[in-house]
Amino acid sequence: MSNVTLNVEGMSCGHCVSAVEKAVSGVGAAAKVDLPAKTVAVEFDENTVSLDKIKAAIEDQGYDVV
Repeated sequence: MSNVTLNVEGMSCGHCVSAVEKAVSGVGAAAKVDLPAKTVAVEFDENTVSLDKIKAAIEDQGYDVV
């Protein structure tokens, strides 16, 4: 398992947290959002999902991975 912390711009509320965590879960990874820090800690298996796919899932929700 790999662990990566992503900086994500545009999150501001509980709905944002839910949307990001659900999107990441939807591609087969686990996410924990730290709203004040604007980060998302992601745990994933590199054999089943790529980091690029996780970033794309977050960006599809309208947030910017920086």
